[in-house]
Amino acid sequence: MDVAEWIIVAILSATLFIFLIVGIILLAKLIGLTKEVKKVVVEGQDIAKNANSIVNNVKGMTSFGGAVQAFVDKYINSKLNEKEKEEKEEKKDGGEK
Repeated sequence: MDVAEWIIVAILSATLFIFLIVGIILLAKLIGLTKEVKKVVVEGQDIAKNANSIVNNVKGMTSFGGAVQAFVDKYINSKLNEKEKEEKEEKKDGGEK
C-alpha cells in the first residue's frame, strides 16, 4: 500500500474510534437520563393522586358536593352493595345444586 492509502486508513480508523467512544458515552448518559425520567414519572403520579384526594375533600366540603356525596353514599352505593350480595348468593346457591 502507498503512503496515501495508509493515511486514509489511519484517518478513518481514528474517526471510527472517536465515534465509538462518543457513542458509548452517549449511551451511558441516556441510561442515566431514563432513570431520572422514571423518578419524575413516579413523582408525577404521586402528585396526581394527592391532587385527586384534595379535589375529593373539597368536593365533600362544598354544599352541593356534600349533598351529592351523601346521596351517592346513601342510595346508590347501598343498592350496588345489595346487588353484589345477591349475585354472590346466586353463585353460591348455583354451585351447591
